[in-house]
Amino acid sequence: MGADHAAGGPAAGIKSNDPCWCGSGRKYKRCHRGMEGRVLEGRVSPMLTVPAGIPPTPYYATGVVERTDERMVKSPEIIAAMRVAGRLAAEVLAVTGAAVAPGVTTDELDRVAHQAYIDRGMFPSTLNYHEYPKSICTSVNEVICHGIPDDRPLEDGDIVNIDVTGYIGGVHGDCNATFYVGSVDDESRRLVETTRECRDLGIAAVRPGRPISDIGRAIQQHAEAAGYSVVRMFVGHGIGQQFHMSPSVPHYYTPDASTIMEPGMTFTVEPMINIGGWREKMWGNGWTAVTVDGSRSAQFEHTLVVTEDGVEVLTPEPA
Repeated sequence: MGADHAAGGPAAGIKSNDPCWCGSGRKYKRCHRGMEGRVLEGRVSPMLTVPAGIPPTPYYATGVVERTDERMVKSPEIIAAMRVAGRLAAEVLAVTGAAVAPGVTTDELDRVAHQAYIDRGMFPSTLNYHEYPKSICTSVNEVICHGIPDDRPLEDGDIVNIDVTGYIGGVHGDCNATFYVGSVDDESRRLVETTRECRDLGIAAVRPGRPISDIGRAIQQHAEAAGYSVVRMFVGHGIGQQFHMSPSVPHYYTPDASTIMEPGMTFTVEPMINIGGWREKMWGNGWTAVTVDGSRSAQFEHTLVVTEDGVEVLTPEPA
């Protein structure tokens, strides 16, 4: 299941031991007290299907992901295929983002994205990946990542991250962005813009011959200077013929991120930045991570290739 606000709201003067306003039969203090305004789990519709003519991911039929010994440094042919996959994934993200509006459910955004993949001959990489049930991730407000699209209507003032990964030509293209829903408060706008800057500064730190830890150092310095925190649990990752592979790309500084960047290496930079603390907790669905303190979180992502003198973004935003 994914994110959903509970219907209705607390009655005026409700007390801790009163029956909860939601009708659950539980006491208010055991049910919705402390959860007002939080994103809660909603109803998830059945998995969508893809036409037989579009080659599926290797794991689609079973939901079981088998790792292969794929090199971090890619051949020119693989990089060329990834340029195509990245460009098309960025188009799917733009199309889906354009559908964001108050009253639109995240499940409707999933259907928009699903059709956009199909229109481009792509297979949604997330579909049945470790049994994930949807074609995108939609992470609203305090959801850090991996929110599952559901029947929750977006509300005026929300922020929503849309995470798109498409598979075509035997490779994946992965990108995401955080969108405003209607009229958004200044603090949320500042968070979103700072997060975009963090991604771009992380990308600017990519240089052959330098350790991957340079990326996290640049991101953490900018985020913390703005008064925000950087999520530790979820990191960028290598990508190519596999959806996730080495290297890991932390978005905070750690000397353990000692892999030296080489021309031809492909990976994502996708910082998750929180207004409050960086710690997360997981929902029972096994996918959705939210901030422990309920503060809002934003994220932006590109897929990259290290070049001889810097970096190339493989998921450029459509002109």
